[in-house]
Amino acid sequence: MAWTAKYIIQNGKKIAFDEARVHPFSVGHAYGGTVFEGIRAYMNPATKQLSVFRLEAHLVRLDQGMKFMRFDNPPSRDVMRQGVLDAIRANAPDDDCYIRIQVHIESLGSMATTGSVGWACGAMPRERNAKRSSGLSVHVSSWTRISDTTMPPRIKATANYHAGRIAMLQAKADGYDNALLMTRAGKMSEGTGACLFMVRDGKLITPSRENDILESVTRDTVIQLAAEHGLSVEQGTIDRTELYIADELFFCGTGQELLPITSVDKLPVADGKPGAITMRLQEAYESVVRGTTNAHAEWRTPV
Repeated sequence: MAWTAKYIIQNGKKIAFDEARVHPFSVGHAYGGTVFEGIRAYMNPATKQLSVFRLEAHLVRLDQGMKFMRFDNPPSRDVMRQGVLDAIRANAPDDDCYIRIQVHIESLGSMATTGSVGWACGAMPRERNAKRSSGLSVHVSSWTRISDTTMPPRIKATANYHAGRIAMLQAKADGYDNALLMTRAGKMSEGTGACLFMVRDGKLITPSRENDILESVTRDTVIQLAAEHGLSVEQGTIDRTELYIADELFFCGTGQELLPITSVDKLPVADGKPGAITMRLQEAYESVVRGTTNAHAEWRTPV
């Protein structure tokens, strides 16, 4: 991408991107006292209108995270919404951008410290995955997914991503693109930073909330788009062996978007090529995020 991030919004003020600072011993850094959202803004190719995709859903989840973390005097949803728009406008992107907004305890303290609370929001270019057309090679990780009784995965806390990072590093070391994690009960949960969908016998299946997933905004989007395209969607459990006999598999998430999975544990998924339903949903997703369709205008916030 041609543009670069020059500014960041930190505690409501625009500063140079490279000048953003938080003390290394802040509670947000030292004890993982941070929640965040990754959001995307997409350019409509015809109108050149840049729109933030499903901003309100992301802000609702951010509110939930701040409540769970018991932050003192957290920023309001209106402040966060304005911060996102200000970060994008400050950088004047001429193409798609990835937005990261995070709220953290910026003071020093102990594990039990709940304030003072600071926040930052940046808009940056982010390249798409090079295998969004060809598909990913993944394996089932020997590491298990974090659970609601240890580090609740529905809370989008930075500390939770350590578990996915461990699995991803192992996957890369073993020659795979990514990893799939199982719950402690031995059912499939999700990838290292994206939700899982499977196609079997024409039906779309995704692990339910009870399977220690992040309650993903993109997952919800895919479920709605699939239903609108006449596809049956089931939220339930997926066994490991089902991956090997599936017709199609794919990941979805704000960062990953929709990515086909074409092999698991070095076994091809069906014929080893991205499936028709996966690519159909990828196309539908592309249309709705860019606004090249009139559907779901409420999901797009113009910048």
